Amino acid sequence: MGQVFAIVGPSGAGKDTLIEGLLAQRPDIHRARRTITRPSDGTEELESVTPDHFAALLAEGAFALHWQAHGLCYGIRHSEFLADTVIFNGSRKALTQSANRFPNFQTILVTVSPKVLAARLAARGREDETEIEARLKRAQLDLPEGIAPIEVRNDGTPQEGIRALVAAIEHHSVPAS
Repeated sequence: MGQVFAIVGPSGAGKDTLIEGLLAQRPDIHRARRTITRPSDGTEELESVTPDHFAALLAEGAFALHWQAHGLCYGIRHSEFLADTVIFNGSRKALTQSANRFPNFQTILVTVSPKVLAARLAARGREDETEIEARLKRAQLDLPEGIAPIEVRNDGTPQEGIRALVAAIEHHSVPAS
């Protein structure tokens, strides 16, 4: 089992943009495909399943990791972790499970200032002002005890954030055995 990186951060921090930019520069890194109980919105390749199908997969032991967030179920199948270096868009709720499961596990926390985050959330047009305020409060939640993240600040341009993520991955990768 190789190096595993979980990318976490608040909605609107730019995690998917940074991951896509990283993969364009580092095609040797595998992005773990998530199984989610919602239809695909086109922002990432995912396996969309019903809640009943997800429950059946979970009962069968299909997932290396699984969690619930925002009323949805998320899972990542065992086969997604076979590459030397794997990255996935994760959740704070799955970090302890990930750290316990993978010996070479690192958390990368994408951070962004509240002002920039509020502007990004408003620009998406998915939430009203009250929902944006709730997301900004959730963005301040702490990580689980024992999780020491690598911070990647993403207040600037996408290119600056991608450079910071690439540097973090390269600095914290362990050599393949």
